[in-house]
Amino acid sequence: MTTSTTRLTVAQALVRFLAAQYTERDGQRRRLIGATWGIFGHGNVAGLGQALIEYADVMPYHQGRNEQSMVHAAVGYARQSNRLSTHAVTTSIGPGATNLVTGAALATINHLPVLLLPGDVFATRPADPVLQQLELPYAGDVSVNDTLRPVSRYFDRITRPEALIASALQAVRVLTDPVETGAVTLALPQDVQAEAYDWPEEFFAERVWTVRRPGADPGELAEAVRAVRAAKRPLVVAGGGVHHSRAEESLAEFAGATGIPVASTQAGKGSLRHDHPQDVGGVGHTGTATANELARTADLVIGVGTRYTDFTTASGTLFANPDVRFLNLNIAPFDGHKLAGLPLIADARSGLGELTEALAMHGHRAAAPYIAEYTEDKERWEQRVDACFEADEPDTRPTQPQVLGALDALVDESDIIINAAGSLPGDLHKLWRTRSRDQYHLEYGYSCMGYEIPAAIGVKLAAPERNVWALVGDGTYLMMPTEIVTAVQEGVAIKMLLVQNHGYASIGGLSESVGGERFGTAYRFTSDDGTFSGAPLPVDLAANAASLGMRVLRAKTVGDLRTALAEARAADTPTCVYVETETSDTVSGAPPAQAWWDVPVAETATRSSAVKARELYERHVSTRRRHL
Repeated sequence: MTTSTTRLTVAQALVRFLAAQYTERDGQRRRLIGATWGIFGHGNVAGLGQALIEYADVMPYHQGRNEQSMVHAAVGYARQSNRLSTHAVTTSIGPGATNLVTGAALATINHLPVLLLPGDVFATRPADPVLQQLELPYAGDVSVNDTLRPVSRYFDRITRPEALIASALQAVRVLTDPVETGAVTLALPQDVQAEAYDWPEEFFAERVWTVRRPGADPGELAEAVRAVRAAKRPLVVAGGGVHHSRAEESLAEFAGATGIPVASTQAGKGSLRHDHPQDVGGVGHTGTATANELARTADLVIGVGTRYTDFTTASGTLFANPDVRFLNLNIAPFDGHKLAGLPLIADARSGLGELTEALAMHGHRAAAPYIAEYTEDKERWEQRVDACFEADEPDTRPTQPQVLGALDALVDESDIIINAAGSLPGDLHKLWRTRSRDQYHLEYGYSCMGYEIPAAIGVKLAAPERNVWALVGDGTYLMMPTEIVTAVQEGVAIKMLLVQNHGYASIGGLSESVGGERFGTAYRFTSDDGTFSGAPLPVDLAANAASLGMRVLRAKTVGDLRTALAEARAADTPTCVYVETETSDTVSGAPPAQAWWDVPVAETATRSSAVKARELYERHVSTRRRHL
């Protein structure tokens, strides 16, 4: 039998192949690769660059300004698309390729799919070395692209045209696997990209990749039911897997039926609306007093789609009940067995549904006094939130919590807020009142400064009808403002709330607590003693954003801020609200940390601040336990 073929370059074949890949879950079909981001150089301009022109009708293209930020935009798009769709990113060789590493690590750590297509050095080596080539005397087959191996869930270098067929199929398999997904890298030598080959037509046929919803093993489910029924003080810890699975309604049904309270990680916040009776807020170092006290006394922790990072467990000090056990509902066995827990390996939606149904057969519900206890504690915490948000004097400069309070009073469930790093994640986890399943978009697996602006573009591309806010501190802004240009160029009407507090506020506070005396964390002139304790730098970030083409609204007071936020929300062009916050110790800020976080303190020191910090550190370390 004769197989029909088409002669195309490797790059053309890859673009055409990607345009024909789809995902399907719950009857919903999505195109897997919605678009390709690219910055072109000698390593990809004549290969993928030409192919994207050749197939512009089937593969949309976005022009980026920084390779790392293009990955962030793709990741934001993938998260908003529930991991059913993502973007590809192509770069040249050399620094363009290595700039992908941070974004790839972020994607893989957060279990979010993104396809990376960096150019590579010549496979045929007609001239060796070429521009930007890394030479290693002991290995001729290594290039800078190998830095992407440890941060990719799948990596291959395509040194022959026909090798693309098997590799492309493996790449898509990983991208669409809810357990394996993350960054996928296909390194493409620049000569191979432009080489022609006779491709079988079957390679370009439409393929639909089913995203699985595996149910629980009957034995594991029965053991889980016994554990829940035996618990007196159970607590759910909802992680990002709840959102990835679209299991929010199933979690709400489980919590409502059983009366078991639900705390959330940074990735899981919004799994329940803030006003759901069982929602007790964030858990861990940046969590609420209500959730953390429940965690300390819980005898059963039901983790749903969580990795149990150190922020969630307070570095192993939070779950203090000597009889505590863990029940881990997770689609990934690696996470399901953490903390010596009972594994319930299943999709979050499927597993929650099965667990709810099984418990209903026994008429199981948490004890009324326990429900009354956390309900009262939740009401008291909400009063603390109100106090932080309150700003009675509209003519004063706002604190950071008051900035969040002004935004909280304005938005509705259609708004999405994006943040990743600095002091804002702690305030948001404690204080933000999430109104919809996808309103709270915190990238805290990698907590990458510079994520917010490009991610907002990706989210807006995935949900053009929504108001998308990038919440950015001055430290984060200076890391990566470049994609403002892309937002302006493509008319992506993101909103940016730029908070100026003259330095790394979060790390400054941490530095002070561990004996570092805020060294190197303020954006100020140097003083005679060599520290950065002089006057604030005369940096005008609002003017910088405006110079990149963004509309900027300056707010000096609480009243100005409320007006500017409302104007920005109504805008149909990229708009920034710039506000300088009050940082004086005399004004109210967010509540302090309600749980510990392990940052080792100098064991020997002469300065009193470090000596005192070490004494406190040793007291906290003594409470750590291993759950075996």
